[in-house]
Amino acid sequence: QVQLVESGGGLVQPGGSLRLSCAASGFTFSSNAMSWYRQAPGKERELVATISSAGSTYFTDSVKGRFTSSKNNAQNTVALQMNSLKPEDTGVYYCQTSIYTSGSLLHYWGQGTQVTVSS
Repeated sequence: QVQLVESGGGLVQPGGSLRLSCAASGFTFSSNAMSWYRQAPGKERELVATISSAGSTYFTDSVKGRFTSSKNNAQNTVALQMNSLKPEDTGVYYCQTSIYTSGSLLHYWGQGTQVTVSS
């Protein structure tokens, strides 16, 4: 059973930092890419970052230079380090992975963690 559990959200002032973590289980973590999405109030969920099984990363333009991501295959965790946070970074952040199962690509999501950037 695939499980993704996020932690680390909270309230932070503009310019501050937060580190999100996602604990994964139920699949071969080292073989899978992991992604972070976010959803702001009234907006569609958007891709923020992806880290491949090999460790290469992708970031959406709005967070480049401010966010980094790392994958710990020994602990089955993926982290999103968020620096220089802005109010527009506010939203619910979700950990996500996609797994081929019986010929179908299934998408799995965590429950989300709230990030609020406000003074």
